[in-house]
Amino acid sequence: MSQAFVALGGNIDGPASRLLAVIREFDSLPHTCLIRASSLYRTAPVGYADQPDFINAVVLLETMLSPDALMTELQALETRHGRVRRLRNGPRTLDLDLLLYDRVALHDSPALIVPHPRLHLRSFVLTPLVEIEPECVLPGHGRAASILKRMADRNDIRRIDFPGLYDGLQALRTLGQGSMPHACI
Repeated sequence: MSQAFVALGGNIDGPASRLLAVIREFDSLPHTCLIRASSLYRTAPVGYADQPDFINAVVLLETMLSPDALMTELQALETRHGRVRRLRNGPRTLDLDLLLYDRVALHDSPALIVPHPRLHLRSFVLTPLVEIEPECVLPGHGRAASILKRMADRNDIRRIDFPGLYDGLQALRTLGQGSMPHACI
């Protein structure tokens, strides 16, 4: 089994509800199970600013899929949730990025680079990553928590608290999803 960290984001068509639904769907991916899920965070858009704020999260998966096969599954999940690629960094229903896969470094294909090439620059990804893996080390950059502490915009990342959110995440964990591991097939 390999461990993979995946970032989730979206900013149109009910992004908070969509991310919670997608978190539940990770266990349906072949030979993959959800181990931990972060809280949801509201963040300002990066790059193209004329769009709604994003909702972001990070999950930890255990998988028997290769990085390429996992990325294919993640892209299929994006498509099932209405992802259309029109404008780089533009509005989207769902964005799934493979951040880290074990201690593997892949740089041979522009379609899949692991660790994610901009991971160390994104407080909106590092915040939920550090929440679920406080001792995470980014190859070539150091501890994620230390990198995050040096980021000027880290205080702009807002954890979302709304009625039922905590109960929903807790229910996922009780079912064996979220922060409580369960058997992967």
